[in-house]
Amino acid sequence: MTPAEILAQYGPREAMEYDVVVVGGGPGGLSAAIRLKQLASEKGTELSVVVLEKGSEPGAHILSGAVMDPRALGELIPDWKALGAPLTQPVTGDEVLFLSETGSTRTPDYLVPDCFHNEGNYVISLGNVTRWLAGQAESLGVEIFPGFAAAEVLYNDDGSVKGVATGNLGVGKDGEPTGNFQLGMELHGKYTVFAEGARGHLGRQLISRFALDEGRDPQAYALGVKELWEIDPAKHQAGLVVHTAGWPMDSQTYGGGFLYHLEGNQVTLGFVTGLDYSNPYLSPFEEMQRWKTHPAIRKYLEGGKRIGYGARAITAGGALSLPKTVFPGGALIGCEAGYLNASRIKGSHAAIKTGMLAAEAAYAAVTAGRQHDELSAYPEAYEKSWLAAELNQARNFKAWFKKGVYVGSLMTGIEQWLLPKIGVKSPPWTIHRDKPDYAMLKPASECQPILYPKPDNKLTFDRLTSVFISNTNHEEHQPAHLTLKDASVPVAVNLARFAGPESRYCPAGVYEFVKNPDNTERLQINAQNCVHCKTCDIKDPTQNIVWVTPEGGGGPNYSGM
Repeated sequence: MTPAEILAQYGPREAMEYDVVVVGGGPGGLSAAIRLKQLASEKGTELSVVVLEKGSEPGAHILSGAVMDPRALGELIPDWKALGAPLTQPVTGDEVLFLSETGSTRTPDYLVPDCFHNEGNYVISLGNVTRWLAGQAESLGVEIFPGFAAAEVLYNDDGSVKGVATGNLGVGKDGEPTGNFQLGMELHGKYTVFAEGARGHLGRQLISRFALDEGRDPQAYALGVKELWEIDPAKHQAGLVVHTAGWPMDSQTYGGGFLYHLEGNQVTLGFVTGLDYSNPYLSPFEEMQRWKTHPAIRKYLEGGKRIGYGARAITAGGALSLPKTVFPGGALIGCEAGYLNASRIKGSHAAIKTGMLAAEAAYAAVTAGRQHDELSAYPEAYEKSWLAAELNQARNFKAWFKKGVYVGSLMTGIEQWLLPKIGVKSPPWTIHRDKPDYAMLKPASECQPILYPKPDNKLTFDRLTSVFISNTNHEEHQPAHLTLKDASVPVAVNLARFAGPESRYCPAGVYEFVKNPDNTERLQINAQNCVHCKTCDIKDPTQNIVWVTPEGGGGPNYSGM
């Protein structure tokens, strides 16, 4: 049965009414909910707010480096320190390294652009910060529904957004309701704030329906593959922040590593690969494993133990790729819209700030008796904010790096080191891009295969071992949430022309080509391995793969990430 047929037979769905519905319980969504309730308390008004979170709990699906700029958090909750926010490890030092295959060159501190300076910032687990924000939201009266995935946008007769519906539970692989079937529910709001993170399932639909990206540069993405380690106390330097460029990437492929020293002899480390890479044989997961073998990184990890793994796509297009963020009945915030500052490798402060701005616009509209119109006050407030100025200064970052690491490094130095020193806060030029990431792959016949070393299971690992420690789980009898528009395309096009890149760009071993009894090949989708990174939805060269929401509560259950 199709979802529409199920609804026709088992409906109608139960509906719950709220002033504001927030989709996504990350830093942006929770900050929006907190700000709404703060305003209601300050003004002595009643306001109902609900947050839907597809993870098993707030923070379960949150993955970030992360070094956090506390500016927006300080605006949202000025006494965050007294309230016990888990920002307790200040940055104590920065190192920016350019790697060759065996050596490294440290950039002198006085030549490091401001975007890579982290004085006043904190090395954190963003998952733990998210859990803390959820507690703050609940203390203000926000309703949080973890384990409920928003699967459908609902519309009023006039085309405005009415709210969302959660996915059905207990549907079998064949699409038929099982004995455990439970119909999803509808949540209606005067306004709905979408905060699903990069490449959100519903956000993607909204951008298309309302043509929100018309006239913008195509959004750019990168894949971050991350691990958490416990290391030898003698090698630990609490608060040290290390960024690397260069090896193992070639000069035309964007990528870089990070290694941050947390408290308690832990380091969080990872490798970010731009999803505009051209060689279909490249594997972001394998590049991360190879990067760890460099002497500048290996020295910290030898004798340690890996305790966490995860991966997530991030937006990297910046100001020039921001879609219109409002439409009748709703708004996009945080990485759903693409507010991450790729030059700083930071997005949580932007998610919190945009969540606050959208909340302030929604509160004013609701208390004025409005509903389902455009919250124009939100983008207007953004344009006047410090965040807009920050992203405008970094607007060319991704475009320059698409011209190669040397051009990118040089121009980032000019725009974010030299120009500020002579009093120019924003570059006097703008560099545009016109091709989406999926269109950048070259045919395999034009590229050199990359032979990656086998894992040693001490410093380097395989995908399945890694997925295991991400605590990823999905109800195995549900329909696959990784869908194909045309089941023939993976073999007929992707394998034939691009050597099956989905088997390499996925960091969780979801996609593999296997032999049929007649020696032909087919694509096998191991949906239970999916860590919800969204890379397949972004990088598939034919845009044939569509990521849809699985049952709520499925996916990774990150701890300390």
